[in-house]
Amino acid sequence: MLRKSTDGWISSLINRRFSSRITNLILEKNWQITPNQMSFISFLVGVLAFPFYLLKVPWIAGILVQVSSVLDGVDGELARARNVSSNWGAFFDTMLDRFVDILAVLGLSLYGYLKDGPSLSLLFWSVLAVSGSLMVSYLHSVGKVFGTHPALVGKLSGFASRDVRLFVVFVFSLFGMYLPALVVVSILSYVYTTGKFVELLVLNR
Repeated sequence: MLRKSTDGWISSLINRRFSSRITNLILEKNWQITPNQMSFISFLVGVLAFPFYLLKVPWIAGILVQVSSVLDGVDGELARARNVSSNWGAFFDTMLDRFVDILAVLGLSLYGYLKDGPSLSLLFWSVLAVSGSLMVSYLHSVGKVFGTHPALVGKLSGFASRDVRLFVVFVFSLFGMYLPALVVVSILSYVYTTGKFVELLVLNR
């Protein structure tokens, strides 16, 4: 009931283990926390990571990014458990997620700039990481014109979803490794987007 068929690898293996416990606690205690409030809490935690990148404390920022990712699963779990899912809530959550995605990559990039100064490689991979993350989300949005979520068709799925990308940011941030994080996010995003784009065209021609 609490999981989604479109969960990525990290959500399935890690995030849901924590988010489901939080959701069950909220339900058991009958705390009057709405899914939209959880979306906003997840957003605030994600935004809070940004200044820690600027303060050159990337490991705290990375932890906050991952906590935000885990909490992002709670809003949907609450909505499904209480049968209060809505288009308004889905739109609200999706837009807040995009802001956090951008800030996570931007924060990591600015940390790299403050730590080692400007470089062409930093600029290149920062642009690819931001654009790649947005392209995955855009593909999932427009791909629904074929009647189902793009992640549920074809052989490519799970390896470049939001939970995976934020987990990459989290892990590399723990060690202050900003450039590898940007490279991995970029490659995962564009390999998935390109591959899924081709799959959708072939399967729906």
